[in-house]
Amino acid sequence: MTVLGATGSIGQSTLDLIARAPEAYDVVALTGGRNVEQLAKDAIALNADIAVTCFDGCFDALSALLAGTGIEVAAGDAAVIEAAGRPADWTMSAIIGAAGLPPGLRAMENGGTLALANKESLVTAGPLLLATAKAHGATILPVDSEHSAVFQALVGEDLAAVERVIITASGGAFRDWPIEELANATLEQASSHPNWDMGQRITIDSASMFNKAMELIETKEFFGVAPSMIETIIHPESMIHAMVGFTDGALMAHVGPPDMRHAIGYALHWPERGHVPVERLDLAQLGQLTFRAPDDARYPALALARRVMEQGGLSGAVFNAAKERALDGFIDGRIGFVTMASVVERVMDNMSSDISPQNATLTLEDIEQADHLARVRADECMAQ
Repeated sequence: MTVLGATGSIGQSTLDLIARAPEAYDVVALTGGRNVEQLAKDAIALNADIAVTCFDGCFDALSALLAGTGIEVAAGDAAVIEAAGRPADWTMSAIIGAAGLPPGLRAMENGGTLALANKESLVTAGPLLLATAKAHGATILPVDSEHSAVFQALVGEDLAAVERVIITASGGAFRDWPIEELANATLEQASSHPNWDMGQRITIDSASMFNKAMELIETKEFFGVAPSMIETIIHPESMIHAMVGFTDGALMAHVGPPDMRHAIGYALHWPERGHVPVERLDLAQLGQLTFRAPDDARYPALALARRVMEQGGLSGAVFNAAKERALDGFIDGRIGFVTMASVVERVMDNMSSDISPQNATLTLEDIEQADHLARVRADECMAQ
């Protein structure tokens, strides 16, 4: 097995499960970023064949940490893709951002299982990703808690009987803030999630609901359901991860604690269920589950997601690239919290003529070109 993005929160949760039964897994490759200390520690503990940092400048540090272990060391984006292409039955795709798409595509050429936690792959290149899996006989398993929940609710069901798919959202750090105060939200405030323990970027995306916007797009791409069938609802407790409604009126809900190891464990053991060390819910102690409709004015990212789902083509690549650059701008202090959505909308408006028709066959090069141009336009918007 291979773990792409091993030093991030999803990667670490994956390695936590693997480390509990190391004799059951042969670790081929671990990839990470600047946290070479953690990468080296995990590579040694799990006896990986190769450890790769995506940063060329971290090669010497990683090499020094792994000197004498017999573990191969490499650095750079090309090295990550090469490592992803090494034969492995199961690969976790947990690299954050659009950078996760090329190694994920390369991993599927082995015809194994891709456990997909990289949202951007489906958002930017859903048709290409699914076509690649089909061409090589690979299996894609969703690892987002919401999509894993939908996937599990559909086991044994006929997709033609599905009437609606409901993706739940915690509402993020600012779900109860007066809307007029959002413009003053600080980086520190946006980086603290009320329910989940995640990395900074995805936590901020949760506060802005860009994270949920991407999940709506992912739902359309992965399950092939019409945009009109996809809903989202604010569920502050984060105990129900998704619901699937059927034509007979039944509503199947997946309930579990807010712990990513559940979805990871499901993908790790699929098609069977294995033991996963997550909290067992005490429903009596939990008491109640609450829901409310999302406020479009508070979460403009949701409307942008609807636009992407309707337009198709390269709109997902443009949306994601602009979102990533706007997030960089907020983290760097160049723009405010509410300005992120405005930047994305302006870039999508600006590039509307560059977006291919929904049925166009897109290549990785097409997607990467749209990604690059959208980042340039986003930077221009933030500089004005």
